[in-house]
Amino acid sequence: MNSIDANIRENSSKGQLNTLRKNGSVPAIIYGGKEKNQKISISKKFLKTLIEAENFLSSIITINLDGKPQNVLPREVKYHIISDEPTHVDFLRVLPGVKIKIEVPVNFINHENSPGLKRGGVLNIVRRKVELKCPSEKIPESLTINLDGVDIGESFKISSIKLDPEVTPTIQGREFVIATLAAPTVMKEPEKPAEAEAAEGEEGAEGAEAAGDGDKPTTDAEKKEGEDKKPAEKKSSEEKK
Repeated sequence: MNSIDANIRENSSKGQLNTLRKNGSVPAIIYGGKEKNQKISISKKFLKTLIEAENFLSSIITINLDGKPQNVLPREVKYHIISDEPTHVDFLRVLPGVKIKIEVPVNFINHENSPGLKRGGVLNIVRRKVELKCPSEKIPESLTINLDGVDIGESFKISSIKLDPEVTPTIQGREFVIATLAAPTVMKEPEKPAEAEAAEGEEGAEGAEAAGDGDKPTTDAEKKEGEDKKPAEKKSSEEKK
């Protein structure tokens, strides 16, 4: 579990918040539970490191505030419209037993052991994330689908993923598909053995020799020459008469 140091902030005006950001910090707020909302500031450099890591919005983080650690869940990050730098973060307090809704990423493993993918099949991912309802202390890091032995035509539904009894998908009443392994658009032809290629080469050579021994086709020039000779022969016969 990642942790980050935070400071309590009293500033709330736009000018004060801009000054805070110029000094390398990002304003944030912690909410949820019976306690009051807490306005805090955190290091932008360290925050960006956490955001660049996978599953930031579905990972519990420990915030150290005035020497007191508390577990929180990032719920929203706001960014500057031009620079794309983080400008504000909302953190939800993680309280034991309290269920929350959260999107958890789907992870696929053992691609190299799938006969369907080896034959050129295509993995069509329908849902890259699945929304779950679960206790905050039982949030799964990801939903794993094993592709070992999977062939073309098989599909993965939510029932194929083993979940904790207290963890349930928010979509109820139907078996929704997460991914399918479809056939390739263009099927690969099997490679011909070397002996077959050699046999085809010999047949082609014999055919070429047979064509050479037969009658040669008449060219256009030869046809024209024959046509020119016919009127001349007819004229000479008339003179004899």
